[in-house]
Amino acid sequence: MTEIGSLGLSGSFSGSILGMVLSAGLVVKFVLLILFIFSVVSWAIIFLKYRSYRRIKKENEAFYEDYLRSSKLSDILPSAKKYSFSTTAEIFRVGYAELTKTNKLAADLSQDNPGSDEITLSSLDNLDRSMNKACNTEMTKLDKALDFLATTGSASPFIGLFGTVWGIMETFKGIGARGSATLAVVAPGISEALIATAAGLAAAIPAVIFYNYFLNQSKNMVHEMENFAAEFLNIVERYLIRK
Repeated sequence: MTEIGSLGLSGSFSGSILGMVLSAGLVVKFVLLILFIFSVVSWAIIFLKYRSYRRIKKENEAFYEDYLRSSKLSDILPSAKKYSFSTTAEIFRVGYAELTKTNKLAADLSQDNPGSDEITLSSLDNLDRSMNKACNTEMTKLDKALDFLATTGSASPFIGLFGTVWGIMETFKGIGARGSATLAVVAPGISEALIATAAGLAAAIPAVIFYNYFLNQSKNMVHEMENFAAEFLNIVERYLIRK
């Protein structure tokens, strides 16, 4: 009878979630521990990403306002350096640095003598590649740790289901050892096993919701970067046409 009681077949049932967790089998407890770790890490990522995305979005808007108010690229550079979290500001910094590095504009596109003979279509290709690389780098930063949320959302329900199946197997194993059992005796063991499924869903649901939310935010920011990079290239191209 001692073994049957340890399987939750003694008929005693606390009814509380904590009581069911504590009286669950070793495998189910291990599954619950894994799901708890998944959930804690997922919520940590969610809070950090939410703060990061909100700050990036705020700085992108502030930088773009400064960009629209400026008439020269050299006037925008201090603002670009000020907004360290802004993805569009980073694209500008990379583009401006590429122009300066190749000595095509010295420091300002609107200066009277920027080295007109040196600015060629080849330099535009270099500028385009540099900003595309910067876009990809920023996109990688935006998507960092989102894979864990995706993994949690897809794997947690199955991990929880494994714990439930194992717990039910142990419960019926105890029933077989006893010979017969009433619903009142079987229910506690099954309830304890079902806790694993509930825990898996509790870990998976917020992970899936926020993964999709962050992925959508990331796509919007990538589009902003790509549009800004195209606009930056248009400025340089218009400068070449005027020459």
